[in-house]
Amino acid sequence: MVVSRLAEGNGITTPRLSLRPVAPENLPDLIALKGDEAAFGLMLHGTRTPERAREELEDDMEFWLVRGYGSWAVYERETGQFLGITGLMERPDGRGIALRYALWPSCRGKGFAREAARAALAFGFRRGLARIIAVAWEANQASRDVACDIGMRECDEFQHRGRRMLVFEALAPAGG
Repeated sequence: MVVSRLAEGNGITTPRLSLRPVAPENLPDLIALKGDEAAFGLMLHGTRTPERAREELEDDMEFWLVRGYGSWAVYERETGQFLGITGLMERPDGRGIALRYALWPSCRGKGFAREAARAALAFGFRRGLARIIAVAWEANQASRDVACDIGMRECDEFQHRGRRMLVFEALAPAGG
């Protein structure tokens, strides 16, 4: 199966986390996460319907096949518990490849988002990406903190639905 081969070659292990490319078996977890206001309400387009979550999963799996990077399901290694998602996606507004992360609220304050986002960022640079951005609502301090803590710097801003959005960037390390 193509998806399982994708997962084998593109999974990431960190000290506390296992990141696996999203696959059909993730759909129930993704529907729950993306439909939860506390978990996904601060994302650019807010919570998703179950149908939209399914469509996004299909798009994410296709993106992996085309690009060789994409979204991962994030699990705690010790327990095997699904914590959320992180990934690299092309922004539809032309700003570039963006790092994204969304974990369950119960994960906050434990460093899981930083660990997952840092691993995704490093993966993107290993895949040859020269610049990766992240976008966060100005009011989403937790997301902004993660971006800054993993070495991204604020570089731009724009308005979206009356909200000030901040753009952060990281550039590939020189020589590597």
